[in-house]
Amino acid sequence: MNKKKNIFKFTILLFCFVLLIIVDLNTGHIKIPFQEILKFFSFSSNVSDDFFILIKEFRVPRVAVAILSGAALSVAGLMMQTLFRNPLAGPYVLGVSSGASLGVAIVVLGASFIFDQETAHSNYLILIAAGLGAAAVLALILSVSLRLKDILSILIIGILIAGVVNSIVSILQYYANDINVKSYVVWTMGSLNSVSFKDITILTPLLLISIAVIFGMSKSLNLILPGENFAKSMGVNLTKLRILIFIFVSILTGAVTAFCGPIGFIGVAAPHVARWFFNTSNHFILIPASVLLGAVFMLCGDLFSHIISSNGILPINAITSILGAPFIVWIVIQNKRTIV
Repeated sequence: MNKKKNIFKFTILLFCFVLLIIVDLNTGHIKIPFQEILKFFSFSSNVSDDFFILIKEFRVPRVAVAILSGAALSVAGLMMQTLFRNPLAGPYVLGVSSGASLGVAIVVLGASFIFDQETAHSNYLILIAAGLGAAAVLALILSVSLRLKDILSILIIGILIAGVVNSIVSILQYYANDINVKSYVVWTMGSLNSVSFKDITILTPLLLISIAVIFGMSKSLNLILPGENFAKSMGVNLTKLRILIFIFVSILTGAVTAFCGPIGFIGVAAPHVARWFFNTSNHFILIPASVLLGAVFMLCGDLFSHIISSNGILPINAITSILGAPFIVWIVIQNKRTIV
């Protein structure tokens, strides 16, 4: 019976997912007839040249990166909530996104006295810097969580770490030249529109392989839910599992942050909605559900960013914060006995 219910729920999510893709492809200053979109994806030669370029160079990359980033941040958030046993754990809340931002800041803001301008804006260098920054903060929080079991204490320390990291970024901004500061500030607002097809060829295998490996750890992730002692008795190598989660959360968060900027709340909200919608803690269901819901959340955010403003495109980080904040309030209320 539960299997049929889950299949039905996944069908609903997939329908919403496909519908949002179609709507998002047609959203922008220039309206594209639905027939032209169908011709494009059916590889028809009858597509108007103008529409073909618009879809291929702008709409498809934007929608693709929305799907990839939403899925990646959602799975990263789910892993952190499982690892830290913290309902508010997520890349943004615990400062992992801030760590990735610090890595990017060192590269972009340090361009005037460390790198030349062209090197500083290299996607590969920014990607590596973001991953290392995310890894550094995650390692610090992980080491603290091994000594402190209190959920609220770990949350407070994560927020403090994020505050220190943001202060370091502010110092870098103070010493950097105006051009680099402006470039970094625009990047922090978050954008799905600056990602090209070339960037997607880097992002796609990196994120999909990471999510696939994490899905392969579902059995071990389920076994640590009752407690570490139970997991050990079932043969789970906790040290190895933590290291793997640490590596892949850093990759997922760092890659998305490098290309799209710091995006908040998706990583916290989507996994909780997945648990509520499917009424389960089974990671074999939660991981694909989080992938779909994260993508749906981000597609909704992208739609709102284009629809709300008639003069341009609103920063995606502002939209996800508006959409995600009510879920954070709901999570706090639902878990008040746990976190207070």
